[in-house]
Amino acid sequence: MTTLIPATDADAEPLSRFAAETFTATFGHIYDPADLALFLSDWNPPDKLRTQIADPDWAIRLVPGADGAILGYIKMGPLDFDLPPGQPTGDAVELHQIYLAEAAKGTGLAARLMDWGIAWARERASILYLSVFTDNPRAQAVYRRYGFYDVGRNGFRVGNHVDEDRFFRLDL
Repeated sequence: MTTLIPATDADAEPLSRFAAETFTATFGHIYDPADLALFLSDWNPPDKLRTQIADPDWAIRLVPGADGAILGYIKMGPLDFDLPPGQPTGDAVELHQIYLAEAAKGTGLAARLMDWGIAWARERASILYLSVFTDNPRAQAVYRRYGFYDVGRNGFRVGNHVDEDRFFRLDL
């Protein structure tokens, strides 16, 4: 069985690199290089990750490969976006990020990370939100299989470019 380990302070730099590499591999072709660089400079820098790792309201789990490299991760924490009108926020948490190395896709690792993230959320909240890119049908299909449903639009800024994301909600 795949082991999920809590991120530590020592993981902040490699996780920051992995996050940037996987985001770029998945979405980099969409953006102007300057917009992508601006986004990545603030998205998951090591100092921000260290703060989140130390904060009990956040949880980051990594999956290490046999060589110690990161194969995937999930980041859970408090809501950090404005939801569409009418969506409750008082008892809610967010799945902020779930990313896999290309070689780990299709191995069941995403399911293992999602199962852990939903269990973590159930211990803290009655609603789990996430934001997903409109043009990422593979991720949307995974989330729908878990019972998430679309509750509205989210503007997701990458540098000066704004994508349309969708808010998904899971009632726990």
